[in-house]
Amino acid sequence: MNPHAKLISTMSLLLGTTITISSNHWMMAWTGLEINTLAIIPLISKSHHPRAIEASIKYFLVQAAASALVLFSSMINAWFTGQWDITQLTHPTACLLLTTAIAMKLGLVPFHFWFPEVLQGSSLTTALLLSTMMKFPPITILFMTSHSLNPALFTTMAIASAALGGWMGLNQTQIRKILAFSSISHLGWMAIILIYNPKLTLMTFYLYSLMTTTVFLTLNTTKVTSLPTMMTSWTKTPPLNATLMLALLSLAGLPPLTGFLPKWFIIQELTKQEMTTAATIIAMLSLLGLFFYLRLAYYSTITLPPNSTNYMKQWHINKPTSTPIAILASLSISLLPLSPMILTTI
Repeated sequence: MNPHAKLISTMSLLLGTTITISSNHWMMAWTGLEINTLAIIPLISKSHHPRAIEASIKYFLVQAAASALVLFSSMINAWFTGQWDITQLTHPTACLLLTTAIAMKLGLVPFHFWFPEVLQGSSLTTALLLSTMMKFPPITILFMTSHSLNPALFTTMAIASAALGGWMGLNQTQIRKILAFSSISHLGWMAIILIYNPKLTLMTFYLYSLMTTTVFLTLNTTKVTSLPTMMTSWTKTPPLNATLMLALLSLAGLPPLTGFLPKWFIIQELTKQEMTTAATIIAMLSLLGLFFYLRLAYYSTITLPPNSTNYMKQWHINKPTSTPIAILASLSISLLPLSPMILTTI
């Protein structure tokens, strides 16, 4: 890809995200979302592979439909209330349309179908952007309108996302698809607590982004995209693969790693809100995700499978691990002791 085109796309992504998260007016938020959508499409389709082109078309169609619904929702609200302020979303139809639009933007169930396919058609770095940075503006809009949303609807969508994300990830062999279903499952955890404690949703998103960035950058360094190649990648950089195993277990939410922190706080908050049944169901559903994270961790470091593979063992890489991966990996693994300090901020 032309360096100038890549620079323009990257700067547009930053601009679109900044506009959306800092705006109070619906039209400005919508403009930011549109800039984001148009900026990421060249990055998805940069390899010129048919699958990448298909992914970029799917992404464009879904995001265009979602943006139209955001605009429609804000216009209905302005028509009935005279307010263009994002925090003044009060009309029931507008609230329902906005929930649908943001669910499409994020890939929440039942609007999740595009997400695994788009991630599979993208490169690892673009998939990282789609899983983290591109979700930030829609989550910010949800954060600002959380008091107007329907609790029963969001709880249903959250539990369905956690269930489907765990269930569909079980039989995948492509790592990008596994991480896409992992993202859907984590979105379920964020959505279930959004109405009761929006700050906790943001904190969960930040920690999820941190852990996912570590996993994607590690996979990008070792050039691993599927389970068969992951089996033989341990010879490249054994310490990095050991770190990847811990980052994956952290994403699964196992104590004493960082990923346990948001799950613990969310279950605690749901119990305070007398939603013990929802907390129990979503905690049980996280076991589905735990299975495929354990499988990834097992494949990455613990052993070679008993059957022979058609892949040659990789050459050992002598260059040191990059500093950003080292810092992100340390944070992905060891933030749990800071939970009292984090608790005071939410």
